[in-house]
Amino acid sequence: MGEILNLQIMIFALVALGFLVRKIGIVSEKGQSSINDLVIYLILPANILKAFLGSGVEGDLKGYLGIFLISVGVQVFCVLYGKLMFHRYPEGHRKCLQYGTICSNAGFLGNPLAEGMYGAEGLVLASIYLIPLRTMMWSSGLATFSGTTDKKATLKKVATHPCILACVLGFVLMLAHVKPPESVMGVVNALGNCNTGMSMMVVGMILARVDFRGLWDPTVFLYSLHRLVIIPLIVYLALLPLPVSDTVRGLSVILAAMPAGATTSMLAEKYNMEPVFGTKLVVFSTLLSLPTIAVWSLILR
Repeated sequence: MGEILNLQIMIFALVALGFLVRKIGIVSEKGQSSINDLVIYLILPANILKAFLGSGVEGDLKGYLGIFLISVGVQVFCVLYGKLMFHRYPEGHRKCLQYGTICSNAGFLGNPLAEGMYGAEGLVLASIYLIPLRTMMWSSGLATFSGTTDKKATLKKVATHPCILACVLGFVLMLAHVKPPESVMGVVNALGNCNTGMSMMVVGMILARVDFRGLWDPTVFLYSLHRLVIIPLIVYLALLPLPVSDTVRGLSVILAAMPAGATTSMLAEKYNMEPVFGTKLVVFSTLLSLPTIAVWSLILR
């Protein structure tokens, strides 16, 4: 409990710091966008590679396969769940709600939590869990807004994503027991160690853009209840009778309890589908996720 409390305090502090540097103008809107890209395309892949190379699990294929299949099942469930729960809403609201149900912010929030709770093993398993999520983000998720999906373009985008490439490279090097030179490992470790701080600060920068006076919306609150409580509860109950390790079960639930992905508001703006409502989904669910993640962490540990 002490470890979880310390982790939550650290996350709150980093989010608050990101909020502050964006609010007082140390980081501009353009700078925030650049930092976001830096985390996604460089720091996060380095963190994933670092986790594989430093993992003590060394080829736990059963655990890898298990969490991968669980993630596939969760993603398929989320697609169907979003369509069932939100089909009666107006088009703009409906598409934001359904996309936010499919695509969570597990890539940003999930990895630091996985590493904080379960160490290198947790980060490796979380990286594998995120492969189906990222695939779904650029396929079914994108089709939710656009109405169509280009399978060839989707496959190319997923296959060349730096995080996916880092997973593949790390997995191969780990199984082959190959260690890069110390100088290369020093670079990978230095970049990877930035992930938690930078990721949490980006979340804080997102919060700084929102007028909190107009944040409350009953539909957004209902969505957050589904995304942060009901969906992970269903995952938790579904996994209880299955022969999976506590780590795999805990990570699957925590990563299913993440708030709406930041791309919800970006795609809503691109396709002119209620971008203000999409931003509310991201911000409100992110704020509410801080206490709900703490509760889930206590339950799982």
